[in-house]
This record gives sequence, C-alpha cells and structure tokens, in this order.
Amino acid sequence: MTAVEGHMRGAAIARLLHSAGVDGHITQARIALEPRKACFCRRVVAGRAFMARDDRSHERRGRVADRGVVPTMAAKATSLPEERPRPEDDPSEEARDRTQGRASLPAGLDRVQVAARGSRHARFTALLHHVDDAALLRAFQRQRRAASAGVDGMTVERYERDLERNIRDLCDRVHSGRYRPQPVRRTYIPKADGGCRPLGVPALEDKIVQGAVAEVLSAIYEADFLGFSYGFRPRRSAHHALQALHTALMTRKALWVLDADIRRFFDSVNHEWLLRMLSHRIADPRVLRLIGQWLRAGVIERGEWKDAIEGTPQGAGISPLLANVFLHYVFDLWVHRWRKQAHGCVSVVRYADDFVMAFESEADARKMVVELTERLAKFGLALHEEKTRLIMFGKYAAERRLRIGKGRPETFDFLGFTHYCAISRDGKFIVKRKTQRKRKIRKLKELRIEARRRMHSPIAKQHEWLSAVLRGHFAYYGLPSNMRSMVGFAFEVRRLWLRALARRSQRGMTWDRFNRLMKIFPLPMPTATRSTSAKSALATG
Repeated sequence: MTAVEGHMRGAAIARLLHSAGVDGHITQARIALEPRKACFCRRVVAGRAFMARDDRSHERRGRVADRGVVPTMAAKATSLPEERPRPEDDPSEEARDRTQGRASLPAGLDRVQVAARGSRHARFTALLHHVDDAALLRAFQRQRRAASAGVDGMTVERYERDLERNIRDLCDRVHSGRYRPQPVRRTYIPKADGGCRPLGVPALEDKIVQGAVAEVLSAIYEADFLGFSYGFRPRRSAHHALQALHTALMTRKALWVLDADIRRFFDSVNHEWLLRMLSHRIADPRVLRLIGQWLRAGVIERGEWKDAIEGTPQGAGISPLLANVFLHYVFDLWVHRWRKQAHGCVSVVRYADDFVMAFESEADARKMVVELTERLAKFGLALHEEKTRLIMFGKYAAERRLRIGKGRPETFDFLGFTHYCAISRDGKFIVKRKTQRKRKIRKLKELRIEARRRMHSPIAKQHEWLSAVLRGHFAYYGLPSNMRSMVGFAFEVRRLWLRALARRSQRGMTWDRFNRLMKIFPLPMPTATRSTSAKSALATG
C-alpha cells in the first residue's frame, strides 16, 4: 500500500468515525489499515491519520477500572466463541421478536455500530444528538398502552392527545439540560419462592427518554457482548438460551453443572462501578449525566420518597441494558478468560442474572464456585445460596451414576423448565425439559383467582381470555418433551373454568353440560411449537 493510498484510506475512516461521534476530534480506536504492530496504533486527529506510540496509561488511570478487576480481551472474542450460527440466522424468531434488530437500525446509528465493531477501544463523545424527535417517537410507540402510570399519573392515552407537541417539548428539555427524571413508583409482585419482587414504575416521559437512550447504547454494546449472553438483547430470547444450553449438554463433554443465580442482583448494582464501566465506551458527559440522574432519582413507596443508593429498578426501560453492561464486565469477560485456563471443557449460558455452566472436570467446577464467589464479592454481589447448586449432570454423569447404582442424575431448573436426563425411544441419551413445577402451580393458582373474578362475565369473554392464556402457555412451553405437562395444564384450566361456571349457576355445571359447551367454545389444544433440533442452536459459551 502506497503512502498516498494509506493517507486517503485513513482519512475516509476518520470521516466515518467523526460522523458516528467517536471521541470527537481525537479517538483511541485501533484501526487495522495495515498489519498491526506491537506498540503502534493509528490515531485520528482533525480528520487525518498518522502513526503514534500507544502510550495512554496516564489518560486511562482516572477513568477506567483496574485491569485485575475488569479484564481485557482479544478483539475477536466479542463475537461467537464457539462459531455457532448467529441469532439472526434463525428466521423462526424474527416475526416474534419485538426488540429492534441489527438490520433495522435507524439512520445514524448504523455508523455508530460500524465504529463500535471496528474498535473495542473507541469511546463515543457525541451521542445525545441521536436522541432526537424521531428516536423519542419510536420509544413512545414501543410503550404498552395498558401500562401502569408512574408517580405523575400520566398515561399513554393522555400523552398521545398532543403527541407532537409533547415529544418536541421533551426533546428540547433533554438537549437544553432542563429534563429532570422523576422518582420511580415502587410496587411488588409475588415470586415463585414465596417472596416479593420489587418493581419500579417510571413516569411515562422517563420511559420514553430511557428507551431512546437504550436504543443508542445498544448499537454500541451489541458489538461487545459475548455470544453466551442472551437476556434482553436484540433477536435473542429465552428459547435461544435454552436451545444453546441443550446443544452444549448434548454435544459437549459435560459431567458437572453449576446452576447459579445472583442474589437480589438488580437491587445490588453498585452505581459507581456501573458508571466506570460505561465510561469504557461512553465519553459523552450528557449521556452519562442522564444515566446518573436515573440511578439517583429514588423511589416512591407508600407515598414516601427513598434515596436509591444502589441498584437499578426493575421495570425501567434502560435497566436491562445497564444490567447486561454490568455483568459483561463483572462476569462475562472474566469467565471467558478463566475457562481458557481450565483443564476440561467449560460451557456457559447466561440470561440476565441467571446462568448455567457445564464442566467436564470436577476440579474446574469446584474451583469456579470458590473463585466466582470472590469475584462477585468485589462488586458487592453474592450468589443465592438456595438457588445455586453444583450437581452431576449429562451423558457421562448418567453413565457413571448407573455404574455405581445411584440412578438418574439430579435435575435443575432454568428459565421455567426443569432439565432432566432420559433415554430416547431408540435407547440413546437425551436431555429433556418439562415445565417447572413451581411455576405451573403458581400460574394455576393465579388463574383460579382470576376465573372467580370473571365468572359473571359473558361466556364468550371468558373463553377469549382463557384461549389467550393457553396459547401463550403453549407458545413458550411447547416442546415435544413437554407434552405431558402441557396436557395436564390444559386439563386443569378446563376444570377451573368448569368450577367457576358452576358457582354462578343455580343448576350447577356437570361435565356433560361443560363438554357440550366446549363444542361451541373450544379451548386450544396442546401443540409442540418449539423445535429441539440442533439447527436452531445459537452461540454457546
């Protein structure tokens, strides 16, 4: 490559990075125009490229975390470690995915994503201009119309009456610095273990701005997130994580499984650490200021304001992305580096704060439990003692337990399914999944209460509601190995509907009368809507 060609090519990339808002006039991005040397990097200054010594430790000292705490990694490690099909290669999920995909990025954000993929060291200094009227309008259109109102009582329907003026005013306040987030209204929902999960309900305008900022940040961090991270990401779902785990257990050497959960993760995220991690990529002080305001906005509980010292409220539009960024540095990068030194094969699948790891070596598994506990403690996190288990599981575990007369391996739960070892009809080992018993019981209990509340509604309305419930249940749990559980769930739904109708009728409701009613208002039947073939498996760590 001649000097003139190199200069022209460098200037072209400099213009691209500048249009994407990467470090303004000066960027720390490594640009691979020529074979990379050990201590040299290309730096773009005022639209021109030249060679400079890569000695920026004094610049990083005040703004990045310690290398021993937040590890670095190879440039290509952010792709798919195991070289499995990418999420967008599975067209079956595309129609059901409401999250914005990579192929549908708005104008301007595609350049941001190109710059982010081009260098994992690039820091973006000009991002807030992407949060314009169009971005805020897209964020508003993604809001659920039936969503609960925040502390200001503003609903989607009321806000929509003068939508154009409201969006324009909100955009002006965001860019002029007059926008101030409101406290989050806290509510509680029951958990499977009998406890309560706190949920935050932000004000509508906070949801809109958070959605627009999350859209911008997602274009950057999708270039960094690892392949075994599935929670709240574009074109990825819980079933992608389940299929990746199933593929790992069926095709790789797995003898031990660590089923882990982080205790009160969303309530324990350290704000200082989170902002330091964000500063690895985000150098726009206006965006960092917005995120800091959302974290410190506090909560309103029973009419009383409480300060938010740590944590991100579940229910806020930007919380899933912030949680993924936090765990990317705390867990993903560390695990990816750790397993390179392991004695045997190590597979990882993470969905938000729930993750499963499969080990070939028992020594690796027990060492991981100890070192992971220490790693999380550095950031104020801890494993949930009751939900974290290390068990023998998999094909080789089943064979070993059979030899010593211990029977089948133990089971574990992940994303609503109980995973267990079984033998197929042709005598081969297979990992099967069925509906988690606690979730099934909890759902039926909720349906019984709701059926009694609706028992005086017209039968057509009750039928419409129950049909939607069954279709949603079968859409998620519709695996071929789960047919028995789905049939049982469908029978229980029919029985609770019969009891609700019997309560409102003086004549009672027999099974004969109910079966005649079912011919007029038939309920959906269980069907296998999900495939267990390896073709739909995505990246597994």
